[in-house]
Amino acid sequence: MIDQNVFTAYGEIDLVLKKSGRVHFVEVKTRRSKKFGHPEEAITPRKFGHMIDSAHAYLQTNPEYDGEWQIDVIAIQAMPYNHPPQIRFFENVQ
Repeated sequence: MIDQNVFTAYGEIDLVLKKSGRVHFVEVKTRRSKKFGHPEEAITPRKFGHMIDSAHAYLQTNPEYDGEWQIDVIAIQAMPYNHPPQIRFFENVQ
């Protein structure tokens, strides 16, 4: 892990990771009910645009990480009655 909870002018980056030379900007979405849909459905085109802008801002501020990068999403659906959460990982979201 390189960084976490990074604030930019475009929004917050939850996690910044590096794996095999590639920087991963990770958005973590959690829902406690399905009333508003699955967690990943909260990533609207506008939100995704802010995620891209935030990644660019981070790379400008931290040029040592410039190179290949991608955006990933971790979706966590909390379950009732002490059941384990459902966790889904979406890699290289575009």
